[in-house]
Amino acid sequence: MIEFIAQNMAPIMFASLIVFLLIGYPVAFSLAANGLLFFFIGVLVSPYSGGSINLAWPLLHALPDNFYGTRVMSNDTLLAIPFFTFMGIVLERSGMAEDLLDTIGQLFGPIRGGLAYAVIFVGALLAATTGVVAASVIAMGLISLPIMLRYGYDRRLASGVIAASGTLAQIIPPSLVLIVLADQLGRSVGDMYAGALIPGLVLTGIYMLYILIMSIVRPNSMPALPLEARTLGHGVLSLIVALLITGAISYGAYRYLAPTHGDNADILGFAVGVIVIYVVAIVDQRLRINMMSKLAQQVVIVLIPPLALIFLVLGTIFLGIATPTEGGAMGAVGALIMAAMKGRLTREVVNQALASTTRLSSFVLFILIGARVFSLTFYGVNGHIWVEHLLTSLPGGETGFLIGVNILVFVLAFFLDFFELAFIIVPLLAPAADKLGIDLIWFGVLLGVNMQTSFMHPPFGFALFYLRSVAARVPYLDRITGKQIAPVTTGQIYWGAVPFVLIQVIMIGLTIAFPQMVMRYKGAVVEPSTIDLKLPDMPSLSPLGTPPADNGAAPANGGAPAPAAPGTPDLSQPPNFGDTTPAKPATPAPDLSKPPSFN
Repeated sequence: MIEFIAQNMAPIMFASLIVFLLIGYPVAFSLAANGLLFFFIGVLVSPYSGGSINLAWPLLHALPDNFYGTRVMSNDTLLAIPFFTFMGIVLERSGMAEDLLDTIGQLFGPIRGGLAYAVIFVGALLAATTGVVAASVIAMGLISLPIMLRYGYDRRLASGVIAASGTLAQIIPPSLVLIVLADQLGRSVGDMYAGALIPGLVLTGIYMLYILIMSIVRPNSMPALPLEARTLGHGVLSLIVALLITGAISYGAYRYLAPTHGDNADILGFAVGVIVIYVVAIVDQRLRINMMSKLAQQVVIVLIPPLALIFLVLGTIFLGIATPTEGGAMGAVGALIMAAMKGRLTREVVNQALASTTRLSSFVLFILIGARVFSLTFYGVNGHIWVEHLLTSLPGGETGFLIGVNILVFVLAFFLDFFELAFIIVPLLAPAADKLGIDLIWFGVLLGVNMQTSFMHPPFGFALFYLRSVAARVPYLDRITGKQIAPVTTGQIYWGAVPFVLIQVIMIGLTIAFPQMVMRYKGAVVEPSTIDLKLPDMPSLSPLGTPPADNGAAPANGGAPAPAAPGTPDLSQPPNFGDTTPAKPATPAPDLSKPPSFN
């Protein structure tokens, strides 16, 4: 029995961790306790393991280095997490989500399903600025859910759209989970962001495609906004004209800056066009000139600040100007500036943001510390080799590995949060994926899309819990229409999430089928046969020990040597380093035919 336990310590340890988690113990303490318990057992039974257990008491001395080394406390990559969390909380408290939802809802209001489109669009914008699922779901649940219920939206559809749009913060940079995945996979956060950008936008487009299909199949489930609800009036044509003028100004600025700024001229030109139209919209609104419609004014004024913040964070990272940590710091400062411009930067807002940031950062830190304790023991019992052999031996090679891993992560996502999956499962999967030749950035983005479902799985999805916390539980009177609105049940929230979970599963398949969506982070592929190396012209060199080919060589006809070219050094004489002092006469050679004299 002892031999069986010793030789199968790795699977027993992993199964015990799952049991700990299912019982309900906190993840960080489950990891640490499991690691220490099996370390003690492993040291005792190691003589019976046949060499498969490499544990000894002095190995515990490595824990302080694991805690304070580059993996946890001194990890610069993880420093981006509190910055992005702080930025997201400040933006959520600043009322940016409310302004965006109101304005974009008015813009899409005349079409059927317009509010649903607005929620998805704003969810993508919030994902690109906050990176925090809780902030996005709660903000949109508080603001847009009552409006959607007021105008007759199906409860399941409204709940599903809000929860799914909030989870876009998991895959659209600057996502927190992408930072953790990059750290666990040992890859660059910037590369992970670049690889995840296109899949995140494609997923957003599929969400909108689903709304379009549902608006055709079930038109009564998502009516258009009535005329009296469109307080900003009409003015789409004015907005289109403003966009065309912005494009013309940007192109003119690009042509003007191209000779002096090269590759950066397009970005600078676009920035000039956006700044001009933003200033015009503000002046037009403040002075009431009314060159632009009220709708166009509001769209420009509300949309440009978050877009500028997105460029400040992601643009600087993608251009190589800033690291993700530096981009997060700039984003946090930008969020404070935006909140101050809206007059909502109060001490209470800053205190709430700091408290939320501290809680989330401490949560991540303790899970990471527990994971280091667990991995110390798990690697000591050769658990990583057991997992690698188990996964690489799956039938189907690379395809079988990907299918098996995604099914495993999908099932575990019913019970575990994405942080827990990233710290427990990803370090075990990465070596096997690397051995199979799978690009780890692509593998990380694929896992990120899969882990996104952990927020949507009934009954443990956190996005569903966030929405449940802000959705009405009892009937209430609508303050605009005065009608009684029925509450949203938990079952309606769960059933509304199911179609979007299926969409996310489809997105996993698309990421596997079209890996170039992610692999574009490497840039254009260069064909080696097209590379043409040209060396500069160099004077011919004579072999060592022979005189120069054109200086000092006797001519073929036996005449005098050709004179050296002007400026050509005479290599037959010692070098002169600028000393103008006359050279001393050479010492005469000694006469060796006589006895030496020592006088």
